[in-house]
Formats: sequence, C-alpha cells, structure tokens
Amino acid sequence: MEQLVDTLIEDPRWKALDLDALSNRVAAAVLTELGLPGDGYEISLLGCADRRIAELNADFRGKPQPTNVLSWPAEERAEEADGTPPRLPAAGTADDPAELGDIAIAWETCMREAEDQGKAPEHHVAHLLVHGILHLIGFDHVRDRDAALMEATEVRILAKLGIADPYE
Repeated sequence: MEQLVDTLIEDPRWKALDLDALSNRVAAAVLTELGLPGDGYEISLLGCADRRIAELNADFRGKPQPTNVLSWPAEERAEEADGTPPRLPAAGTADDPAELGDIAIAWETCMREAEDQGKAPEHHVAHLLVHGILHLIGFDHVRDRDAALMEATEVRILAKLGIADPYE
C-alpha cells in the first residue's frame, strides 16, 4: 500500500509517536471501513505545536486559541439530510491521487487531553486523526444524527485499530 498521508513535522516532539507511520495506519483503516481503495488518495498532515495551531485556528475559524486538530476538506461532500453518509470521493491514481484535504494536529493540546482523560497518547492521537480524516471525507457533527453517524463510524474504525471507544 502506498503512503496515503504526506506528513510535515513542524514540532519535533511528534517524532516520538512516529506520527507519519501512525497517520498512515489510521488513514488506511478509515478508507477500509468506508469501502474505499487503499491507494489513490492523499492527505496532507501538519504535526505542530499549540502556538501554530492557535494561529491557524484564528485565521480560519476566528478562534485565536489552540485546539487539538483542524481539518480542511479539499471538497464539500456532506449530504443535506441529517444522518446521511457523505458522498464518498473517487480515487485518483498512484501518479495523481485524489486530494482529500489537510489536517493540523497540536502536540501540547493532544498530550494534555490524553493525560487528562487517562488515555495512551498514541490512542488519543489516533482518535483525533480518524476524526479529522472523516471530516475530510464529509462527515460532520453539527447536527444530532450526523454526529451519531460520525461517532459510530469513529468507534468502529478505532475498534479495528485495537483502541477502546473514546466516548465511553
């Protein structure tokens, strides 16, 4: 299987979790769960610090504070009806993969949340990556039935990765 995630490590602390390998494992699990082929897609991931993600959060969401993960889908795929799965993206080729979008993830916030929730950092980061990738594919959690669909999908993917339900 090809590399699905193009990872840029801006904060070297991410190397301790091998963010590149983890993100590719997670991306493959998401695509498999959704019945999509394992190649023909590309995701860009930025492993950064709180300061950088706060700048991005301010620029793109008008919220000048750090957050755990941000995502920018390459295309809007959400359906109008609440609780309806998004239109799944068509795969590209090995030479010209379909771009799903960009994700940024912040070290300090993720590690603090993992500690506060008593979770292994790798498991918490995997959950946030699943969450971010699902956003790129068109899942959302603004409306109740959409949120229930997204949560259930996250839980199934995480279970296949050997990670307990983060919502329990």
